[in-house]
Amino acid sequence: MNYKYYNSNNNGQDDYGLKYIDDQGYGLICKDYKIEFPPQHQDTQPGMEYLMKPRPIFNNPYYRVSGKLMNKVAIITGGDSGIGRAVSVGFAKEGAIVVIAYYNEHKDAEETKEFIERMGGKCLLIAGDIKESNFCDKIIDTTIENFGKIDILVNNAGVQYQQKSLLDITDEQFDLTIKTNVYAMFYLTKSALKCMRPGASIINVTSITTFKGEPELIDYVTSKGAIVGFTRSLATNLADKNIRVNAVSPGVFWTPLQPACWEKEKIPTLGSDAPMGRAGHPYEIAPLFIYLASDDSSYVTGQVMHVNGGEYKG
Repeated sequence: MNYKYYNSNNNGQDDYGLKYIDDQGYGLICKDYKIEFPPQHQDTQPGMEYLMKPRPIFNNPYYRVSGKLMNKVAIITGGDSGIGRAVSVGFAKEGAIVVIAYYNEHKDAEETKEFIERMGGKCLLIAGDIKESNFCDKIIDTTIENFGKIDILVNNAGVQYQQKSLLDITDEQFDLTIKTNVYAMFYLTKSALKCMRPGASIINVTSITTFKGEPELIDYVTSKGAIVGFTRSLATNLADKNIRVNAVSPGVFWTPLQPACWEKEKIPTLGSDAPMGRAGHPYEIAPLFIYLASDDSSYVTGQVMHVNGGEYKG
């Protein structure tokens, strides 16, 4: 690719695509990179999808349904938006009853529920804080009360905070990141296992950053590495019970987590490091979750599946 230095104060040019910008307004820009996402930032985690420009693409209208998850009951944390929304919609298309556990993104959650119900699917919303073990128990209890079983658990919800240095990560932030990304998975999986039968599937969401490292997401990468270890160990532990445990490792996807984490100047270049030269949209990863949730993957457990536009080849 060809690069040039560019003064962001020049009239007549935009600053989209900046790799880096200093205090004087000079930055590195990639001239050959197609800009999809304008600079934007949200001040709350894990972010709101309805505020994003452009909105992430979560539905593939050309997807061919085959009833892979007919009458299965699936719990998806963070299923209101981003990758979680695409998975919720994909599961519903394949016949699953979807239970979405989310934090406080009520508008996003209602949009997802309405979309699923317009397709003729069933969706139950449960709002609360997955860092709390009591709420995780409530998710399981409410699901059993309403639908009598749990076939699929997707531990997808998470947070990430950009910090330039380890010294900038407070004890409070580290605690929040680990509890949201790791403790919640532990609490929810432990509670769900009491109700899961042979043939059930647990899918955890890790990250490409676990395998590449990310210098400005040290606590986040730590949490995502823990998810890989949890997945592989639990898969071996549950293999004789015929309960499969796998992980999905997304690369850069256009989800609410991006503007909620990164400084706005970074947004236009999201995904530019991948060989495919762009970020993914949530609908492009949802079929992998369907595969791992369905009987098509009956001999797959303990695996980490990578979807990242070729950026990491695991």
